[in-house]
Amino acid sequence: MPELFSERVDYAGDHLRKSAAPADPFALFDAWLVDALAARDRGEVTEPTAMVVATCISHRPSARTVLLKEVDGEGFVFFTNYSSAKGASLAQNPYAALHFGWYALYRQVRIEGAVAQVPAAESDAYFASRPRGSQLGAWASAQSSEVESLEALTKSYRAAELRFDGTDVPRPENWGGYRVTPSLIEFWQGQPSRMHDRLVYRRTSEGWALTRLAP
Repeated sequence: MPELFSERVDYAGDHLRKSAAPADPFALFDAWLVDALAARDRGEVTEPTAMVVATCISHRPSARTVLLKEVDGEGFVFFTNYSSAKGASLAQNPYAALHFGWYALYRQVRIEGAVAQVPAAESDAYFASRPRGSQLGAWASAQSSEVESLEALTKSYRAAELRFDGTDVPRPENWGGYRVTPSLIEFWQGQPSRMHDRLVYRRTSEGWALTRLAP
């Protein structure tokens, strides 16, 4: 095993100052996402829209990476199979935590909030925009279920190809979007000597309350 005690990077970045932070956390998130997309174009960030979705049922947390597909003043949207492990977890406990790790920029964003399925029309619109191969994959894969073999999975995909040969691929009823409506959004900017900046927005009855946290 490699020795990890000496593994460290001394982070650096512009300070996050409470006095300069916008009142709306979505404005700061949008600015940071634009920076991450620009870093992708420079070859510094691989998946700027990748986010970890953490769920929990019966005191058993679970986390996985998905792609952010929409962000607006209401929340953060991703799409998946409703019958998957994450879908089953959210059906029992409709709350989640999200995490964006833009490590090349020494930045992280952490989000907590309630989760609900988006309207069917919204799922239909996104599904129609996907590449045909991804659409077929949604029919071929019973996500999170056990698969006998790679060959069996390939056979299922071929069957989907034949089923929809020459026609548009419709959205499966058990596939669609979730919107995470945040109650908390934390922005983390790495700084030297581990004196990192942490600003956290908490939703209140009067709007967003902003505080600074110790690193």
